[in-house]
Amino acid sequence: MRRLWLIFAQTITVCVAILFVVKTLKPEWLAQWPGEGTRVAAVATVLEAPAGSSALRQGSYADAAKKALPAVVHIFTSQEVKGARHPFINDPIFRHFFGDRFGEESQRRSGLGSGVVVSPEGYILTNFHVVDGADEIEVAHNDGRKYKARVVGSDPESDLAVLRIPADHQLPVIAFGSSDTLRVGDVVLAIGNPFGVGQTVTSGIVSALGRSHLGINTFENFIQTDAAINPGNSGGALVDSNGHLIGINTAIYSQSGGSMGIGFAIPVSLARSVMEQIIKTGGVTRGWVGIEVQELTPELAESFKLSGTDGTLIAGVMRGSPADKAGIKPGDVLTQVNGKLVKDAQVMLELIAALVPGTSARFDLKREGRDVKVEVAIGKRPKPPKEE
Repeated sequence: MRRLWLIFAQTITVCVAILFVVKTLKPEWLAQWPGEGTRVAAVATVLEAPAGSSALRQGSYADAAKKALPAVVHIFTSQEVKGARHPFINDPIFRHFFGDRFGEESQRRSGLGSGVVVSPEGYILTNFHVVDGADEIEVAHNDGRKYKARVVGSDPESDLAVLRIPADHQLPVIAFGSSDTLRVGDVVLAIGNPFGVGQTVTSGIVSALGRSHLGINTFENFIQTDAAINPGNSGGALVDSNGHLIGINTAIYSQSGGSMGIGFAIPVSLARSVMEQIIKTGGVTRGWVGIEVQELTPELAESFKLSGTDGTLIAGVMRGSPADKAGIKPGDVLTQVNGKLVKDAQVMLELIAALVPGTSARFDLKREGRDVKVEVAIGKRPKPPKEE
């Protein structure tokens, strides 16, 4: 009996020793042996997607963004501005006692925007208001490369400008799409540098086409979108679901300074036309005849005994202008230009601007109830006065 007890005691001692060693050196072994007083390790079974399934994601525009992102750049501008050091510097009495001691001081003002690389030669499309007045322009790619840029030319009336950077290596270039085939409801992506936070992609749809009479530019034919556009996005790309450029983001309607779901972009068809003229000649040439016009309201149409409000009223004719030489008079109603209907003053402006200076065009008028046709020699539209 005593011998059996010794064997039992020795066995228990050895087992306790082995358990102590295992618990000290390999505690994970014990987790596999659940028993009384032990905790069972929690195990969760997960289901993993098969490799390559990311290409099958529904509703993703990652490929479009990946294609367009490298060609969208950040634009940083600075300009020297002069301001009075003292609020009474223009007061004659103050100047009498202190002279020019508190004269003007120079400060540098900075701005930011976006741009789109549109050719391997280093040409960049952006907004005129992004670079207006700047004496230093820096262009930065999203990968950190930076360049000093120069202005090739600009067109304030369409709010477009063309920059150029050194093409010392292969530049990423965006592909042009077709804004003429856009439909309301098409998905679009807006790419830019809002508030200077870095390159950002937002998505939305085309909300409307052909927006005009907004008072933003002289020539307006905007794409309206609800893709978020904020300060800093100006000059950036509006692309379709294939990553092709269809517009240059330009303006927003906002009461807070941020996006409220109403943004406007210049169609790429107009942007390309302006860009090609700027690269070729350094500016944009448009037709001009020297008339001032007024919208034809129902009341005016009734007073002129017209059947509708199509057309535009000639309110004034500049002396010596092509219109004056052709015999156009104040009070005439312009209804057609070279056979194309004039629906309102904005359409008339665009039709005349599209004419080539040095050529002639037929203007159809209503004068005192009679139809009058005149041939007008088209002049060159003068540059708009620079705002102070």
